[in-house]
Amino acid sequence: MNKNLISLVFLIVLFSCQQPKVEIPDQSAISGLASIIQLQPEETEVVPQDYFTDVSIIDSVSLPNGLNAELTEDRKKLQLRRTSQKLAPLSVLNVWSKGFPYSILMKRSNKENVEITFDADNIQVSSVQVAGEMNGWNPKASPMEKENGLWKAGFLLNPGNYQYQLVVDGDWILDPANPDSVDNNNGGFNSLLVVGEDNSNLRPRLFTEAAESGTISIASDIPVDRVFVFWQNYLLPMTDVIIDKKHVIFRVPADAKKLKRSFVRVFAYNRYGISNDLLIPLQKGEVINNVKEINRNDWESAVFYFLMVDRFNNGNLMNDKKVDDPEILPKVNFYGGDLAGVTQKIKDGYFEDLGINTIWLSPIAQNPLGAYGLWPEPRTKFSGYHGYWPISSSKVDFRFGTADELHELVDLAHKHNLNIILDYVANHVHELHPVYLEHPDWATNLYLPDGSLNTEKWDEYRLTTWFDVFLPTLDLSRPEVVDPMTDSALFWLTEFHLDGFRHDATKHIPELFWRTLTKKVKNRVAIPENKRVYQIGETYGNPELISSYVGSGMLDGQFDFNVYDDAVAVFAKEDASFENLAATLQESFDYYGYHNLMGYISGNQDRARFISYAGGAVSFAEDAKLAGWTRDIGVGNPIAYQKLDMLNAFNMTIPGIPTLYYGDEFGMPGANDPDNRRMMQFGNLNDKEKQTLAITKKLVHLRRNNLPLIYGDFQVLELSEKIFVYARTYFDKIVVVAFNKSDEEKTVEFQIPKRFKDVSLKSNFGSGFQKDGSQIKIVLAGNSFEVLIN
Repeated sequence: MNKNLISLVFLIVLFSCQQPKVEIPDQSAISGLASIIQLQPEETEVVPQDYFTDVSIIDSVSLPNGLNAELTEDRKKLQLRRTSQKLAPLSVLNVWSKGFPYSILMKRSNKENVEITFDADNIQVSSVQVAGEMNGWNPKASPMEKENGLWKAGFLLNPGNYQYQLVVDGDWILDPANPDSVDNNNGGFNSLLVVGEDNSNLRPRLFTEAAESGTISIASDIPVDRVFVFWQNYLLPMTDVIIDKKHVIFRVPADAKKLKRSFVRVFAYNRYGISNDLLIPLQKGEVINNVKEINRNDWESAVFYFLMVDRFNNGNLMNDKKVDDPEILPKVNFYGGDLAGVTQKIKDGYFEDLGINTIWLSPIAQNPLGAYGLWPEPRTKFSGYHGYWPISSSKVDFRFGTADELHELVDLAHKHNLNIILDYVANHVHELHPVYLEHPDWATNLYLPDGSLNTEKWDEYRLTTWFDVFLPTLDLSRPEVVDPMTDSALFWLTEFHLDGFRHDATKHIPELFWRTLTKKVKNRVAIPENKRVYQIGETYGNPELISSYVGSGMLDGQFDFNVYDDAVAVFAKEDASFENLAATLQESFDYYGYHNLMGYISGNQDRARFISYAGGAVSFAEDAKLAGWTRDIGVGNPIAYQKLDMLNAFNMTIPGIPTLYYGDEFGMPGANDPDNRRMMQFGNLNDKEKQTLAITKKLVHLRRNNLPLIYGDFQVLELSEKIFVYARTYFDKIVVVAFNKSDEEKTVEFQIPKRFKDVSLKSNFGSGFQKDGSQIKIVLAGNSFEVLIN
């Protein structure tokens, strides 16, 4: 046994006799784990209700040097002001209530001033704008000002990569002064702005080391300046934390034994930046070391399966009723799928065999009986088969089933240890909805001041735009509108005992709605039933916008479309680099944390099927919707099945919640909406589809049965254009994931962390490898991956 290990064991034994001095109340005033406060450069407004459902119990707050605070008398707002440039990268806000301090971690702003310029070179130009990831691709948000013949626009940006273009007199162009550009995954390129330096290799990298009798040891490859150890929402004082060189040892508070599930969180920093974070689950005070201790309320272990009810399985022919209108083509009419069909597949064991533990149902509220909208060629109107045009906020669409059938579905799912989350539409209603008929003034304005239609203005008028002229957007900035609409959402949760929501069009809804709904969910479900209700949103935009809706008072996560877009490009296209994907993934960790509950999808109802992109049946440069209407879309090159396997392997092995879109488990092809919404196929699979289905099942089961893939840290081991290798570790367990996206077989050599040099590894997908201590040499076939576990 080496000297360091002997020393570590001695410290653990010695420290296990000590008791941490953490005093906690009988009932926590904060529901769940308090999310990090992201400080702004100068002033930050904190909403105490995000953390405390009853803000009247707040007595006072205390802050570190470099910040001061102003708490309003009604306790509804806390204004933080930065008073020193020497503020630490991480610090703690203590909120006092009845003599107890609740500790909330704060992260210092690292935003930088950046200027983009354009030289018109003596050409007459009347307007220049910037459109990119920094402003939601909204050119009107960032007009350039002309100064001494040079057009300029300033931005305050976090470190990272930003794609953008210039809009010169209405024409979108690359920035001629910037030589860096990147594929935009739509058949073109964007200019690339790089903000800040990449010093990730100099920041601390924390990992779990050992746990024994309530004492936990963690370590870092790189020395740390400061460590923060939280149990639940209580900061362990530094007197109860031993730091020995690169080791940190602490004892779990005795009160942890009172809770069936609680968590330890660890953060650190040095002068180069903030470390990764650790999340350690406890079962009655002891570190979880067996997946059998995890249950379906542990959302970190969730694997989602998204199905469109009408297109999944027809279990009750008696409720089939297409919209009787000759102007609707069959592709966009009802197919007959229903709740009874989902229940039937639960009984058949389809979901358990696949390995998923959470079913996400598309919206099931009553939709109109008529035809709406218009597609020009081939000419067709549409039915509401998808569920996103509600004319009721509390009634099950009779074409999907009845309230009793929904009760049966949810009850049966829970007996089979499956969660059910419902797709809920709050942003808009159909024009026949009673809310709009009775209160037309509750909608935003359909027409803009210049007389033009306020439809599909996704970024320019993000909070008011209508999706179509028959879908009024509700003005959810008004409390009198928010209250009944949040009650309607709560009805589904309480009446049918659902486990959570997927929220449609999240970024188009003001924060007031999310805060009101989440407070009601906590007060009426989460706290009384001691249940973790999960809410995930849908937002297309940059990480700063996406993260603004994620936190203790709003949503648990959102779908990470930025990682999805890069993953689709990397796994489908030969010339896309793993380096871009790794950078985007790291950016997500920096914004959402290394143990986030963001969603990572294989596809969805608004995108062409990945497999058809990967096989070349659909081009990235074409209109994928039009493609689905004008020709039969298949897989194309059968190599696409292997590329889909890689995408699924990636989603199943990174932090976050992997999400399978129905049919992606075997490779259902399709262009964009509605071609990506074909009827589900349960039999007659070809050999390639059968092989992909078998691989998907194995991946899901690996995800569900390996703690490093649920609570482990994340470390890149090897990275190049065609090769990506990373490890997930959790105490003495390791999972290594390796990808080769080239068409040729590659021998890849890399080092695993030295603490695993003596462990034995096994491959799960047949790749040959050799292990010599911490050195691994693996042979990967072209377009393949491997998962090694100990």
